[in-house]
Amino acid sequence: MSQALPRPVKLLGLTSLFTDAATEAIYPLLPVFVTRILGGNPASLGVIEGAADATSSVLKLLAGRWSDQSGRRKPFVVAGYGIAGFVRPLIAFASTWQHVFLVRVSDRVGKGLRGAPRDAMLGAFAPEGERGHVFGFHRAMDHAGAVVGPLLATGFLWLAPGGYRTLFGLTIVPGVIALVMLLFVPEAAVARSERSPQTAAVGSVSSLPRELKRFLVILTVFTLGNSSDAFLLLRLSDAGLATELLPLAWSGLHVVKAGLSTYGGALSDRHGRRELIISGWILYAVVYAGFAASHSLFAFLTWFLIYGVHFALVEGSEKALVSDLARNHAQGTAFGWYNAVLGFGALAASLLFGFLWQSVGPAAAFFTGAALAVAAAVILALDRSLVAAHRSGQ
Repeated sequence: MSQALPRPVKLLGLTSLFTDAATEAIYPLLPVFVTRILGGNPASLGVIEGAADATSSVLKLLAGRWSDQSGRRKPFVVAGYGIAGFVRPLIAFASTWQHVFLVRVSDRVGKGLRGAPRDAMLGAFAPEGERGHVFGFHRAMDHAGAVVGPLLATGFLWLAPGGYRTLFGLTIVPGVIALVMLLFVPEAAVARSERSPQTAAVGSVSSLPRELKRFLVILTVFTLGNSSDAFLLLRLSDAGLATELLPLAWSGLHVVKAGLSTYGGALSDRHGRRELIISGWILYAVVYAGFAASHSLFAFLTWFLIYGVHFALVEGSEKALVSDLARNHAQGTAFGWYNAVLGFGALAASLLFGFLWQSVGPAAAFFTGAALAVAAAVILALDRSLVAAHRSGQ
């Protein structure tokens, strides 16, 4: 039976809730804001989102290593949330898509600084045998913020149609609240034995355990087809969903994520990380194939909500597996490489997706993503060494 979650885990969850409320009040509006108000196109949207994710990933890798070497996590977490909280509202002043590019990349600098150290903190705070539960809960709180933010954005735009810039500026409020939550989170204890001279050598791929490196290679195959969700929102918009309702659809997706993520993470504690991840990747392929083959707005909205189940199955499970497989003195480094794979894969996937959408059509782009997800799931299914890998960390 799952134990009660520690107070620091809950506080970090609240921090993520308020941060995501700010981020997700903006994000579902960006495709329309960039392409229809600032004069961008699907390719420029791919550049923005891909570069933002790649920037975040580089810094997650570096910050994870630095936090291992220093034995301190919290300063990186506070700096990361602070930078994002104060830079994000500057989208209100953008006059070209290149301005959005600069703000999004700066915002992701903050995300990069906090990501790996925060995940290492969560792993340290997790009770015995509860890593999946803890990471699943944290993702659920992320997604709860992504429910609140779009709902507030929808209400605001209903009262002030076209008031995108004012809405973007107001996101500084939840960003400040998130920083206040962090004041009550203690530093995660890092044992002296973990801060050994060996730590100075961590950071390279060769320093990671063999099983973890193998999983990251397989994950790379999946991420090459895992493009920005902005393209899903653009597909909904092209199918006829009003711009004012895009935040509502985004909120609905995160209702599914928030409602199922804690349960999905806890399932991986009991039944295995690998099984949950394979199931999630197969579901991803089904959803992308659905987006490629469907034509009605109702069908697209249905697939969009089913898409949320994929996240519930894989997000907590993947992070728990990384924590299980990583060496104790290099948790930050392990999460840095995990996020680097996700981010650089997102850059390549978003650039490829934008190119295929513009040159061939959206169906070709979605079918490509589905095929890569199936390939990754098959490879992981054939890798029997990870069947019970999560038990090594418990």
